[in-house]
Amino acid sequence: MNNTLLTDFYEITMANGYFKNKIYDEIAYFDMFFRKVPDNAGFAIMAGVEQVIEYLNELKFEDEDIEFLRSKGIFDEDFLTYLKNFKFECDVWAIPEGTPIFPNEPILTVRGPLIQAQFIETMILLSVNHQSLIATKSNRIVRAAEGRPVMEFGSRRAQGTGGAILGARAAFIGGASGTACTVADKLYGVPALGTMAHSWIQSFDSEYEAFRAYALAYPDSCTFLVDTFNVLKSGVPNAIRVFDEVLKPMGIRPKGVRIDSGDITYLTKQTRKMLDAAGYEDVGIVISNSLDEHIIRDILKQGACVDSFGVGERLITSKSEPVFGGVYKLVAVEKDGKIVPKIKVSENVAKITNPCFKKVYRLFSRESGMAIADVITLADEKIDDSGTYEIFNPEHTWKRKTISDFVAVELQVPIFEKGKCVYKSPDLKDIRKYCEEQIDKIWDEVKRFENPHEYYVDLSENLWNIKYQLLSKHR
Repeated sequence: MNNTLLTDFYEITMANGYFKNKIYDEIAYFDMFFRKVPDNAGFAIMAGVEQVIEYLNELKFEDEDIEFLRSKGIFDEDFLTYLKNFKFECDVWAIPEGTPIFPNEPILTVRGPLIQAQFIETMILLSVNHQSLIATKSNRIVRAAEGRPVMEFGSRRAQGTGGAILGARAAFIGGASGTACTVADKLYGVPALGTMAHSWIQSFDSEYEAFRAYALAYPDSCTFLVDTFNVLKSGVPNAIRVFDEVLKPMGIRPKGVRIDSGDITYLTKQTRKMLDAAGYEDVGIVISNSLDEHIIRDILKQGACVDSFGVGERLITSKSEPVFGGVYKLVAVEKDGKIVPKIKVSENVAKITNPCFKKVYRLFSRESGMAIADVITLADEKIDDSGTYEIFNPEHTWKRKTISDFVAVELQVPIFEKGKCVYKSPDLKDIRKYCEEQIDKIWDEVKRFENPHEYYVDLSENLWNIKYQLLSKHR
């Protein structure tokens, strides 16, 4: 599908206006950033860059697109001719997928002709907002599971096909071990997992016969759903019987049982006792049923005997807070070869933007390897990490700290140069591993589920001065 017209209509009306006013080829700079981490968490996870690349690589106006726009009766013919001959020419930088990200820092930057840099806003936001949301939620759930595998089971609850497929991709980046979504395995290599539904068991004359038939069909990957009728009186006893009568004579150990309803803590404790007593101490217990990070954390505190989790609707939709809230704002233009900063001013302080063409640095302690702070600088600034560096709170400027013995790492990397892709997306498994490694460099205080420590995202002195000069000018 050609997604060129998957854009807000005002992007096209503005493009036509830029063209008519002969400013369409002036160079502009746009930043994507977000203002608040979902669930009041301490950090988010960058995702969706690969889909931005796919969109920009395929960006062109087909004849039917031009005819559709002509039918609206409001666009100039010269503008439609421009679209017909459209060639993407922008530079794009982005923070790599899997990187922890924080509010108000540019996670993706576009430089190029105003008409082009403006037009691509919707798909950039759509791609990065959605997958960053799901990757972030997935990671919260994975961390709550304390090392136990978490399977993404939400395809049937997702908002449409894209929500299911790309949601599975993002959940894997965030740490999920696999997905119920088969096509996500085919497209992205996210391991497809799953066993049976209640309908399998109901299709046979008895629960025992259903388990027996499944064991004969899949002896090497045998996990039974044991809550169709009664977990402790029927499901687990029938599972053990089939383990004994079918798998044991084959010399095969069963994989597990799954519980999808009821008092999970109580049922898993009793199930563990029954399996252990029958000689199946190595058989795992999988639970599902409307789980999230809070439920998982609570039942584990209560001593639930769980080896892995299947998490559906509350992961794939980020049900607790289903909007990421990333925005895309003009931050500078070029006039006579010079970069002119632009700012959006608002009575709502949170909506005041950081102007200028910028970089983002992450400062790491040389001693511990942990992240100290992020600093947003002008694009031509370089943080010298050979000595000391003073960081300060951009709102409460008297809050200052001098740091030393640190490494400054620039976060954004080039994605497109003059419209040509110069970045190769890593394998998804490598992104997932990178994500895990980077989160390990974030202090535990920032990773708390409630009231996390606020990670520092500061402005350089030069950027701060320009911002406040502009604020004074527009006051």
